[in-house]
Amino acid sequence: MKLLDVVALLQDMPELDLIRGQVGTIVEQYEPDVFEVEFCDANGRAYALETLGASVLMILHHQPKELAIA
Repeated sequence: MKLLDVVALLQDMPELDLIRGQVGTIVEQYEPDVFEVEFCDANGRAYALETLGASVLMILHHQPKELAIA
């Protein structure tokens, strides 16, 4: 995972008011597996900014597999 990757949550996080499947963007990397993720609504307004580990995130790909691996 890297800066500006689009990610989704792999689990509910009720303490953060986030649910599995919510989509965010990595906006900062603090350690190899620790990221600041911004979650925005359909209008682009941020509703959450959380520090999360890679273990609870999945990268989303918007292109064919052979291009996404690069």
